[in-house]
Amino acid sequence: VQLQASGGGLVTAGDSLTLSCTISGRTLKPDAVGWFRQPPGTEQYWQRKFVSTINWDRGDTIYADAVKDRFTISRDNAKNTVYLQMSSLNPDDTGVYYCVASSRNRLITTIYDPDTWGQGTLVTVSS
Repeated sequence: VQLQASGGGLVTAGDSLTLSCTISGRTLKPDAVGWFRQPPGTEQYWQRKFVSTINWDRGDTIYADAVKDRFTISRDNAKNTVYLQMSSLNPDDTGVYYCVASSRNRLITTIYDPDTWGQGTLVTVSS
């Protein structure tokens, strides 16, 4: 399975941005998809921060406290795409955002849950 993330960019605090992640290369849908953020100045995968996750079938969602009420995760089953709508962005949201998927977890909340990590897309929020 491959995950192709897009939509990152440079924005100003208070702006909105939507990330997309297209899933390809498999005939079975994942159980869960989600997003993690690698903060600036960090390099190790275990330093990535959980952002949000959604169960592919049921649509259950979980958000990190820092993004609750500002970010919305959704999926389009027909397009095999998951979205992360981000609003009221602030500089603390800056980082490389990774799309992830799991075929064995109902939801993804830790770095150990995903089967697959996509390439990251950089989001930079200036103050």
